[in-house]
Amino acid sequence: MSAPVQSPAKTLVALSGGVDSSVAALLLRDGGVPIEAAYMKNWINEDNILGDCPWEQDIADARRVAEQLDIPFRVVNLMEEYRDKVVAYLLDGYTRGLTPNPDVMCNREIKFGVLRGWALDHGFAAVATGHYARRVRLAGAADAEAAADFALLEGADPGKDQSYFLAMLSQEQLRDARFPVGDLLKPQLRELARRAGLATAEKKDSQGICFIGQVKMADFLRAYVPDAPGPIVRAEDGRVLGEHRGLHFFTLGQRKGIGVPSNTDGKAYVVVGKRAADRALLVAFDSAAAPGLFTREVAVHGLRWNTPAPPTPADGPLALEGRVRYRDPRVRMRFEMTGPDTARVEFAEPQRGLAAGQILAIHDGLRLLGGGVYA
Repeated sequence: MSAPVQSPAKTLVALSGGVDSSVAALLLRDGGVPIEAAYMKNWINEDNILGDCPWEQDIADARRVAEQLDIPFRVVNLMEEYRDKVVAYLLDGYTRGLTPNPDVMCNREIKFGVLRGWALDHGFAAVATGHYARRVRLAGAADAEAAADFALLEGADPGKDQSYFLAMLSQEQLRDARFPVGDLLKPQLRELARRAGLATAEKKDSQGICFIGQVKMADFLRAYVPDAPGPIVRAEDGRVLGEHRGLHFFTLGQRKGIGVPSNTDGKAYVVVGKRAADRALLVAFDSAAAPGLFTREVAVHGLRWNTPAPPTPADGPLALEGRVRYRDPRVRMRFEMTGPDTARVEFAEPQRGLAAGQILAIHDGLRLLGGGVYA
């Protein structure tokens, strides 16, 4: 008696209401992958302090795309989880003078954390998103998908690559992730959407914080973090130049919105530090000589790796590359583990404005190995 034929494993597509995830669903469906779609209902500003957020339109757009593709669609409410895992992290970081990255945390804790768990509990084998990144099976890995090891590569479109935002995923999370649009250039993706007549084909790319749509970070902080004024101090000589509303509005390397004018020679001030004792915002004229603006060495903590065998202190210094922030090019660095999840990094060239709390993406060429947080 022959064994029963098993149905192919289903994939849950996280439809955001944008064109990228719409085409991700299109490609999987046309590739014969059984799929269903879900919109993640994230943290929403119920008090309307920040004005309109586009979630209702996004749900409508996602639902319309699912109807066009003839796939089941549902809304998964993750508002409570967002508050606990992303919003609280964001507010705590800014309150402590850090510069956290909510998009990196959103991917680690929500899309490939809570949503992934929900998907596995409901019979799905994987979660697909519209990220411009590529997941590839490592040479020599086992044949079975569930037992294989995978590598995460930059997206094919260098102008849209989003691998940086996936820097804190684990190998386990990567195993259950799918990135169908990672091999496409953005114009190619738009054209596929147009040919399929998708409702999101001409929709503009979203900007702003991952969980509150078009809202600017400054507006969010103004509404949820109390003002804590302090002096704006010139770092070179201690001269007080003015007053700021709170250190949480500023990050290292920032030039715009400081509130002090350029000098008569047109030199602009830049943020070079924060002094917690008196809540002083330290500034200097923007140049290679600005104190504290450039650094060659930095400590990182909270390291997360997506490699099957993460490095250890016993491995000694490694010659790797790092992306010090989103959209910056990869730079050469000497990387040395100092503990289970800490490391010392020495860059080949000094790097500008590395703020505590931001993310360092760790690379071996196109391959993203993991990430850590600047101390």
